[in-house]
Amino acid sequence: YQLIHQGTKLIPVDLIGFGRTLNPIRDHHDILMSNVFAQAEALAFGKTADEVRAEGTAAAVVPHRVFEGNRPSNVILAEELTPFRLGTLVALYEHSVFTQGTIWNIDSFDQWGVELGKVLAKRIIPELEATEEPELNHDSSTNTLIRRYRAMRS
Repeated sequence: YQLIHQGTKLIPVDLIGFGRTLNPIRDHHDILMSNVFAQAEALAFGKTADEVRAEGTAAAVVPHRVFEGNRPSNVILAEELTPFRLGTLVALYEHSVFTQGTIWNIDSFDQWGVELGKVLAKRIIPELEATEEPELNHDSSTNTLIRRYRAMRS
């Protein structure tokens, strides 16, 4: 959020909230939703140096507590998170990617990277299913993930 608030490039953000929680615990949902609304307000209006100084902030700290505002954000508010609404959100973002790709004349659904992942996955599946500890010849990060996954299953 710090980058979104004070970064040198504008980063649009979508804040998604729901009117009803699926897991009611005291006032947690109201606290969560107040933060959704507050972040949208902070991104829109920021905080001036005069406002920061008026709070009694030390002069050396004032520049760090100034937020210019006018940062792009959307608040998407739905009644409740359901499988249908989750699917709707996924479709919304997928359509957004398609539209941007059309405008920029790029194929947003070019799947070469996905295809590479599928090829690599075919090498990993036997290593996950092996009854004995397999010899792993991936990078250290992938080897560690495979070992941790195998340890969790046993």
